[in-house]
Amino acid sequence: MVSKTPGRYFINWDGKMIAEITYSVAGETMIIIDHTYVSDDFRGEGLGKIMLNQAVEDARKSRIKIVSLCPFAKSFFEKNKNAQDVLK
Repeated sequence: MVSKTPGRYFINWDGKMIAEITYSVAGETMIIIDHTYVSDDFRGEGLGKIMLNQAVEDARKSRIKIVSLCPFAKSFFEKNKNAQDVLK
């Protein structure tokens, strides 16, 4: 469901991008999440949380840390204590 390319996680539906998280790579051990977008038609469906959970899983596998500049991502990490191990 979640796709990844350098600098972003995204979800497509019927050939259209409906949700996206953008990030920058900051060295070998850190990424900086700077933006989360979900199409108006899909807000409230948990797509942002799904993408952030994927980012957390990837960070754990790669042994990197996440810095969150995006308000949505900051809120996600505040509410999800089990994801805070990857925060810088």
